[in-house]
Amino acid sequence: MTHTSTRSSIPFPEGFLWGASTAAHQIEGNNVNSDWWRREHDPAAKIEEPSLDACDSYHRWEQDMDLLAGLGFTDYRFSVEWARIEPARGSFSRAELAHYRRMVDGALARGLRPMVTLHHFTVPRWFEDLGGWTAEGAVELFARYVGACAPIIADGVRHVCTINEPNVIAILAGAARTDDQPWPTAGGTVTPDEDTTRALIAAHRAATEAVRAVNPDIKVGWTVANQVYQALPGAQEATAAYSRPREDVFIEAARGDDFIGVQSYTRTLIGPDGPVPTPDDAERTLTRWEYYPAAVGHALRHTADIIGPGTPLIVTENGIATADDSRRVDYYTGALDQVAAAIEDGLNVQGYLAWSALDNYEWGSYRPTFGLIAVDPVTFERTVKPSAVWLGRLGRTRQLPRTAAPHTGS
Repeated sequence: MTHTSTRSSIPFPEGFLWGASTAAHQIEGNNVNSDWWRREHDPAAKIEEPSLDACDSYHRWEQDMDLLAGLGFTDYRFSVEWARIEPARGSFSRAELAHYRRMVDGALARGLRPMVTLHHFTVPRWFEDLGGWTAEGAVELFARYVGACAPIIADGVRHVCTINEPNVIAILAGAARTDDQPWPTAGGTVTPDEDTTRALIAAHRAATEAVRAVNPDIKVGWTVANQVYQALPGAQEATAAYSRPREDVFIEAARGDDFIGVQSYTRTLIGPDGPVPTPDDAERTLTRWEYYPAAVGHALRHTADIIGPGTPLIVTENGIATADDSRRVDYYTGALDQVAAAIEDGLNVQGYLAWSALDNYEWGSYRPTFGLIAVDPVTFERTVKPSAVWLGRLGRTRQLPRTAAPHTGS
């Protein structure tokens, strides 16, 4: 469909979430009991550099929240770390549960609504040693951990994400079985492991029940990495076949949830034989992805087409890795124009959270800088970027930008 608007802006819907996202392992530092810490220090894994202290946000979370709240953001998505909370099977740390509860209380005290993610890629070493998600009893172990998080989420937390980007987790499992690259994107050629896919869907459903048992008023869902598969001429059937195991089955599994998190950064062009290379003349980001701000609009519309009109959509991650902050502003301008167009066209979009609040550890390297706030790797000094001021101001004005240019939806 083609959408044209001549308004310079549209208001946020009532209660619209406006914020930024982070993940524990990427910002906390010294997550020594996790599978990723072990992988980072294994030469065979060929990880470029380990996370080590990361952003030291385990100790500096108050400063980070102060900055976000002062910039005008109203929401903060962060994850709690399973490997800290349950460092040994069946042993739950009261100190760590209290730590994350202080984070929730700290967010609320600053006027930030906390969105808590229960699993963001990392698991305890003992869980990996059992065989991970496909091990016998894995679903029950995850649900038990979720139930143990009750002191963190029971009061004051309105949104909970059970599992972040399960489709990427399934693709990683598929890569491990084929000795493929250690950190593929969901748009790569790796086929998701079917057993892992089934286990993750079961774990999500068990976790959803566990969250609702803690507090039935919590809105619970999960987030899916949307790769914006775009068909080249004659490749419509190939694109649908490619998208289904890598994305659509995970979107379908969210039917009946209180929301689904939509996460997108770029697009993936599909020809009759699968993904095709990004054009040589395309602008690329520091992750080598194509600069494509329109991705989030396509992702929202594709998700709505798959899941149907009943499930609210929240953009839980969207952003760009760049050293040029002016390009970050340009990217967000284009992306938010797409979000605004989707809202105007009737999609039930209930929030937008940028990735990421901080320049952080991007699963093997600190080089890709997604952050609205820079972090000195030696002193941990935080420096607010102009893009953060610009994006935070939109939260205070309660307006989403709209250009007069036509929007062509998928």
